[in-house]
Amino acid sequence: MPINPDLQGRTLPPTAPYLVGREKVREFARAVFATNPINLDPEAARAAGYADVVAPTTFPIVIQQLTLDQLLAEPEAGIDFSRVVHGDQRFSYARAIVAGDELTGELTVTSVKSLAGNSMVTAETVITDAAGEHVVTAISTLVVRGED
Repeated sequence: MPINPDLQGRTLPPTAPYLVGREKVREFARAVFATNPINLDPEAARAAGYADVVAPTTFPIVIQQLTLDQLLAEPEAGIDFSRVVHGDQRFSYARAIVAGDELTGELTVTSVKSLAGNSMVTAETVITDAAGEHVVTAISTLVVRGED
């Protein structure tokens, strides 16, 4: 089943707020081999001018995944998750994410394309803090493999 081209331009409802926990940041940092002390040690983070430990630069995927789950759950999208491969990932930061941030993500499908029997869906998730200020935009391209 092809991807519904009407998805392009669609914005999904914002996610529930995600409270960034210190231990979640540390766990993520260890998982991605981030060894900068500001990612692990609150004192090092404070000495560098942050309120608490700083999330590694790829951490926003945690919030973006919540928005991608919304997209994948849409029956009219036509996305068969068993055929999805992550094609590309980018982040555009306004500021660092630190433990204690309460973040919300809102996904917009920016592109739906077909190429060589595959579909490519590009989604942009704007992540804001509790004050509604932009923190980071996460852009993912999902490749949905065509039938064999």
